[in-house]
Amino acid sequence: MNASALAAVTEHQPAARVALEAALASPHHAYLFVGPRGTGKREAARALAAELLAAEASDPDDARRRALMDPSPHPDLVWLVPPGTQHLVEDVRERVIKGASYRPFEGRRRVFVIEAAEAMGDESQNALLKTLEEPPHFVHLVLLSSEPAALLETVVSRCEPIRFAALPPEAVEERLEAEAGEQPAAERRAAARLCGGDARRALFLLTDAGRGLRGRAEACARAARAGTLDDAPWIGLLEAAEQAGEDAEREASARVAEREEALRGKRGGRGREASEAGRRAGRRRRTEVLDVSLALCGAWFRDLAAVREGASEMTINVDRAAELRADADGLDPRAPRRAAELVLDTRRRLNVHVSEELALEALFYRAESELR
Repeated sequence: MNASALAAVTEHQPAARVALEAALASPHHAYLFVGPRGTGKREAARALAAELLAAEASDPDDARRRALMDPSPHPDLVWLVPPGTQHLVEDVRERVIKGASYRPFEGRRRVFVIEAAEAMGDESQNALLKTLEEPPHFVHLVLLSSEPAALLETVVSRCEPIRFAALPPEAVEERLEAEAGEQPAAERRAAARLCGGDARRALFLLTDAGRGLRGRAEACARAARAGTLDDAPWIGLLEAAEQAGEDAEREASARVAEREEALRGKRGGRGREASEAGRRAGRRRRTEVLDVSLALCGAWFRDLAAVREGASEMTINVDRAAELRADADGLDPRAPRRAAELVLDTRRRLNVHVSEELALEALFYRAESELR
């Protein structure tokens, strides 16, 4: 891998950089890129694919240039993205398993990248096993996953792991400056600290939808501090999550229906698979947005404790200093810490299908009691 490409995609991932250098020196047939969302796995996979395809090409620079494009026109790079929350079995069979049997169209290698590999169902993963274990000598497979526990052990064991760590706030802030430099600097700093090392989440927080969600979360936390919960501000969080879920369901259903049509030649209407994929995507996005909103509430409570303990420089909501000082006035610092723990407990319980509205109502009234 050329030095500039390697530096660009792994600047804040030294362990992954070492592993990628070893991969180029002696390529393995299958890799599993593991790490939280937004940590550069996708960019690193594209850079690795570009170098693998350029290595024995007649025109390495041109092969690298085409492989780095997104989407890529290189005929020997196959990039699979789930159309909804789950990969279609037909996609895995046709584009990866069957595609791996074809010799390279140019050069001497073919590269197959499966993004969000955890979104493959058991049928898809089992179908892929033989290709992972005994691919043709010219085939290299790269699986990307932020939830490796959802992969079959038989899949994981056939891949060489390359691990990506959560990005530090400074690294996320650099990316935000490059991609959202027009946003206020203080807001970028706050987003970089609120995102939990996920650069894509930080970018979301700088959108209108992200700002709206953050505002609703802060309103809940501040209402608990002020003892003004009679208007049930947590309903706003549920509404935001519901709207995000509906949007994700429509988009996923449309993508799957389009893919079904391309694969099977179907015309008109949406098949059962598209509808189910849409519902899965909607549920997943709804849950994700609700979890993000609670994480924002927890960050507010933690910041109150930091202010009361004289550690304002440790706050996460760096663009809300005046509001935090007002809310922290007169607080025992142990109270907001306990409120933050309540938020964390609620986030865990929401994963076991408790009533969301009742859970949020109980959370904020308990937090209000702690913060009195």
